[in-house]
Amino acid sequence: MPEWVYDAFSYFVVVYSTFVLTSYIVFVIMAYVEHKKHFTYHDDDYTIEELKKSPYTPGISIVAPAYNEEKTVITNVQSLLSLDYPDYEVVIVNDGSKDRTLELLIENFDLVKVPYAYVEKIKTKPFRGLYKTRSDNPAFKRLTVVDKVNGGTKADASNAGVNVVSNKFFVCTDVDCVLEKNALYRMIWPTMASTRRVIAVSATMRMSNGSVVEDGKMVMPRPPHDLIPLFQDLEYTRSFLIGKTALSHVNAMQNVSGGFGMFDREVVIKAGGYDGDSFAEDMDMVARMIRYMCDSGEDYRVVQIPETCCWTEGPPNVKVLNRQRTRWGRGLFQFFTVHRDMLFNRNYRQYGLFTLPYILIFELLAPVIEFLGYFMVLSLLVQWAINWHTIWIAFLGLYVFAQLLTVTIVSYDVWVGTSFKHRRDYLWFILASLLEPFIYHPMNVFFSLRGYVKQILGTQMVWGNMTRKGVQGAGKAAASTSVAEAKAHKEKGGEADA
Repeated sequence: MPEWVYDAFSYFVVVYSTFVLTSYIVFVIMAYVEHKKHFTYHDDDYTIEELKKSPYTPGISIVAPAYNEEKTVITNVQSLLSLDYPDYEVVIVNDGSKDRTLELLIENFDLVKVPYAYVEKIKTKPFRGLYKTRSDNPAFKRLTVVDKVNGGTKADASNAGVNVVSNKFFVCTDVDCVLEKNALYRMIWPTMASTRRVIAVSATMRMSNGSVVEDGKMVMPRPPHDLIPLFQDLEYTRSFLIGKTALSHVNAMQNVSGGFGMFDREVVIKAGGYDGDSFAEDMDMVARMIRYMCDSGEDYRVVQIPETCCWTEGPPNVKVLNRQRTRWGRGLFQFFTVHRDMLFNRNYRQYGLFTLPYILIFELLAPVIEFLGYFMVLSLLVQWAINWHTIWIAFLGLYVFAQLLTVTIVSYDVWVGTSFKHRRDYLWFILASLLEPFIYHPMNVFFSLRGYVKQILGTQMVWGNMTRKGVQGAGKAAASTSVAEAKAHKEKGGEADA
């Protein structure tokens, strides 16, 4: 390979890395400003008390799709019904489960099929029926179960839930997520405090792997002690407390997590609902909503709040992580083919001029550039032409920067109100940060590229078999491998080459 190719790529990497590091520094500063503003003008206890007393507190609907969840569905629905909020409903969408999910719901909550005029505002697979309780238990009266033909994706089931909910705002979550008891108060407050229409709210999510969960409630949050979920917990914390918070500061949020997020139902319906063909339905939904608001000439906000409101089970091993990240990579590539007209388009404001270009350059293209970097280094090693002095200086500089970023993340997490009981738990984050560049990051590069290739080749993805062991007994850590594997399958179906 000509020497000028190595030189050109080296200069490109220097410039690219400089922009990446600069963007991180800017994001850290913007996140600091946003956190400071949040805690200067927001008192969590006062807000919750005022919302409890106010007759104007909006109602919220919780939509939770369920597919073959017989091992966990009862405990998790009981958890959703025990949240502290004056006016909310829980809509469980049984997406054509082949096990006893629907039967168990009927038995445990004394449900009966009731007449219901199902209006398909968003097109879904056929609706079979709606179930309500006969019980006098007031908590059970919050529950609605929708039964429908399997749609093959979480998006189709979520759309069916949106068709049924009765409130202006709905929270979309997974039935196996664990919600903080005051989560709904925290989610609704930005919609009431903002002078602009808030169309979506995102909250911090953490890994439940290794934490203690009793009766579907988080008793003692702890960092995962297995490497794969530990890496992802660090990644989530970095994303929510720095990346998303910084983008929220300038109203340029890229997505609201599919695991837990609140949306304006009217805007979702007018935007066409979730795309059942998307492999990145959460990011696609926000893009659709922003497109609708901008095309309509309306002002809007998408908000990130710093408090941890939800715990979800992350991939416990490399196999499940591979499946998840391949799907995410495929979804990101697909997203830009679908929404390419929004890129660099000033009609879509910050989202078109800043958010999408940033994601394109520093997320979509990053795995490609890193892979080329690995190839270049190997090529130079074969030729015995590598400059070890320069390589080590560059590596140590980036490595130290990554550790400083982790220290900043830990500082922010303590500032916003750590969920960990012991500060020493953060030592696990430090351990993950030290190992991440050598283990987790290279794997994600490979998995993302695998997703790109599958999207380009048009490889089909079909449903795989799912098994549930459920959350372990009271006082034990909730760390079920099968639950996480099933979640990775159900988000877009188990992956298989066709």
